[in-house]
Amino acid sequence: MQFPIDRFQQQTTPFYYYDLRILQNTLEAAKRAVEEYDNYHLHYAIKANTNPKILKQISLSGFGADCVSGGEIKAALAAGFPASSIVFAGVGKADWEIKLALEAQISCFNVESIPELYVINDLAAEQRVRANIAFRITPNIDAHTNAKITTGLNENKFGIAMEDMVSAVKEAKSLPYINYMGLHFHIGSQILDCSSFAVLSERINELQDQLDAESIKTSSINVGGGLGVDYEHPDEHLIPDFKKYVNTFRQHLKLRSGQQVHFELGRSIVAQCGTLISRILYIKGGHHKKFIILDAGFTDLIRPAMYDAFHLVQNLTTTAQKVEKYDIVGPICESSDVFIKDFNMPEGKRGDLIAFRSAGAYGEIMASQYNCRPLPNSIISE
Repeated sequence: MQFPIDRFQQQTTPFYYYDLRILQNTLEAAKRAVEEYDNYHLHYAIKANTNPKILKQISLSGFGADCVSGGEIKAALAAGFPASSIVFAGVGKADWEIKLALEAQISCFNVESIPELYVINDLAAEQRVRANIAFRITPNIDAHTNAKITTGLNENKFGIAMEDMVSAVKEAKSLPYINYMGLHFHIGSQILDCSSFAVLSERINELQDQLDAESIKTSSINVGGGLGVDYEHPDEHLIPDFKKYVNTFRQHLKLRSGQQVHFELGRSIVAQCGTLISRILYIKGGHHKKFIILDAGFTDLIRPAMYDAFHLVQNLTTTAQKVEKYDIVGPICESSDVFIKDFNMPEGKRGDLIAFRSAGAYGEIMASQYNCRPLPNSIISE
């Protein structure tokens, strides 16, 4: 990946840099993976990145939107995603969010509890409309990813237990302002082993057999997202293997006649196009450690502190040949404000530009103003 260093030198750090060429190439690769299947539909998981220019480019590529809040629905509509391609998930939908979605006439609510189902029915009755719904089912599958981003186990807060699926669907079909459409699943994020998606497919097949036994027709199967990216070698794998991901479902998922399949991809679409750019404030030598202290902290990129996540760190401006071992940290008054420990990189100096790669997903969107720090700016490739 090439960076416009001269342009960076003129910017106030920290900031996010987005390469729209990488984003477009990623979008086109994802679309190619499904183009021969008329019943396969791509949605972008808005929560990964809501930068308006990023959202606009994704909407122009024909993706639908996966939203988990009323704010995300507003952002999706403002970016040009048609309401007819918006799905709304989330375990705690507030009344105002449900009303907003109903008024916008979104495609579908992914319902996560029976109490939520009743609230949607009541609010739809007020507007004299029928709400399209799918049930998010917990398939109790271990996706073998970070515990904080695993969502498909019974111990997680999401979804309805498999044992309750049939009764939930029957209840939905009895309500006058509810239109049951299908099933929704999401087993976690940053999944690199597609065998987890094969297991999910087999579980969906079993659940569909149960619905068939009850003569319940299901028109939509939403398999969620979760496809991971290569954080360690971003330049070698800028674009995930969407073909392998889609083919896993193609090979293992047994669809019924006319069924539509929906994918909700977030990280895999935007992670590699984004980079956090920071500047070295100080090099601090200690008795046991040498620290690079940056002007970016976990307020700008929280993933290392929250998830112990790895981002490849690069010094963009040094010409030094000598390699040093550093703890790379931020200025926040918390001991957890550490990006990486014992990291070997070329010797740095005050003012050097430091890049955190693969930061396009869950970077800018999760930034905070802790310590009264300003939110990071963003710039777009020219």
